[in-house]
Amino acid sequence: MSTIIIDEALYLPDRWGLPTEAIASLGNRLQDSWSGFQSYFKTKTRDSAEHAWTYLRGLLEMKTGRNFANIARRVTDPGEDGQNLQQFMSDSPWEAQAVIQKVQQEIAITPGLQEGGMLLLDESADEKAGPKSAGAGRQHNGRLGKIEMSQVGVFLAFYKDVVWTWVDGELFLPEHWFTTEMASERKRVGVPKERKFATKIELGWTMIQRVQAHGLPFEAVACDDLYGRSGWFRHQMDQADILYMAEVPENTQIYLTKPDFGIPPHARGQAGRISTRPKVLSEDQPMEVRQLITDLDTHFQRFPVRNTERGVLDDRFAMRRIWTIRDDELAEEWLVIRHENDERYTYALSNAPVDTTLDRLAWLKCVRHFVERSNQDAKSEIGWDELQAQKFRAWEHHLAMTIMATWFIAQTKNEWANKYARDPMLAQELELKALPALSVANVRELLLAAMPLPQLSSSQATRLVVKHLVNRSRSIRSRHKSQGKKRDKT
Repeated sequence: MSTIIIDEALYLPDRWGLPTEAIASLGNRLQDSWSGFQSYFKTKTRDSAEHAWTYLRGLLEMKTGRNFANIARRVTDPGEDGQNLQQFMSDSPWEAQAVIQKVQQEIAITPGLQEGGMLLLDESADEKAGPKSAGAGRQHNGRLGKIEMSQVGVFLAFYKDVVWTWVDGELFLPEHWFTTEMASERKRVGVPKERKFATKIELGWTMIQRVQAHGLPFEAVACDDLYGRSGWFRHQMDQADILYMAEVPENTQIYLTKPDFGIPPHARGQAGRISTRPKVLSEDQPMEVRQLITDLDTHFQRFPVRNTERGVLDDRFAMRRIWTIRDDELAEEWLVIRHENDERYTYALSNAPVDTTLDRLAWLKCVRHFVERSNQDAKSEIGWDELQAQKFRAWEHHLAMTIMATWFIAQTKNEWANKYARDPMLAQELELKALPALSVANVRELLLAAMPLPQLSSSQATRLVVKHLVNRSRSIRSRHKSQGKKRDKT
């Protein structure tokens, strides 16, 4: 009997910081949050706020199939065909960046997020069936692990505690998109005339500068080795007094002692061109970072970084002060080596001050995990990869709506965590050091209960199916006629 009572007590919502009144008011909370964005969807000729509200609810409340037609039918009316929603996303001139900056402003004024936040830079690819979407081309798709027809975005996420969300993004346009041969395609999909080719690294730096100018508070930037291997990128952040923890490949060259570095002297009367590029003048030889694993002065020790659902993340780390050639300048940096799960070694460079504690460096080395969480949540929970529109503007608009949706969920998680305390005895009863945080899926489930989408009646569902069959029949008839005309010509 006592065991049954204990088990029932585990399922009391209030003990988990989920009071009935908070859940019941979640729909009102979404509407209140939404009200702060309504004005951003008004243009000189039209107020498209109604369509924005429809699209936002579709992203947050639908499980799959979040294309224009399905969102319009499920959220507004079964008779809707999604044409108005498609026009709103693909052609309406509302400013996506204005919506995104509004999210950044809300983060900046949120208590608890004004200090200690992290910016996380990463790219993410979405497979495409053909080359007609803006930026589509055969390029590396990390999820698939190969070169594939894809559309790639570069994203900036914000992370602190239970909050992780995209806060900016840029569509990467491969270099061939700027050739003369692609001029008509650029015009068709609406690539802005002023847009020039930029590498993913350059797009990332542009976004970091942009959010900093808009007042988004952050303590440091973490990124993967695509960005970390760029000495130019690390130099730009260092010059801007931005602390970074940048992953680098295992063959990155470093010096253990400070080499003599400068422009080679040119003796009077010496033949040959005068060198203007600095280089190492001493006989010091560089070594690859992977060589330090077995170096006698490299000492690994475990640091408990954070609690995870798989247990405590307490890998072995080693930290060394080293020298690098960073954008033609000699730089002293931290090298942080992580022995992940006692299986593989990963490496990162940081411009953190020399007196930075080792446990802080270990924490910074592991924080990039949350950009992967942001990417995964945007795709699996908010429908980021379900966009079927081809235009550049549609991609930007979809980004703004996705950021607004993920911020609403992150904001809810953060507010509830601070306002509704969990019973501290729960962790003890469940024999855990820390209880799991609410997931994006958890908040979406509660939102759907508090603000359910309209359910189709039998007659509405039947009419929808008949309409679909009629449209398919007309499409088949059109293809048959086209086929017949081709045969008549032959």
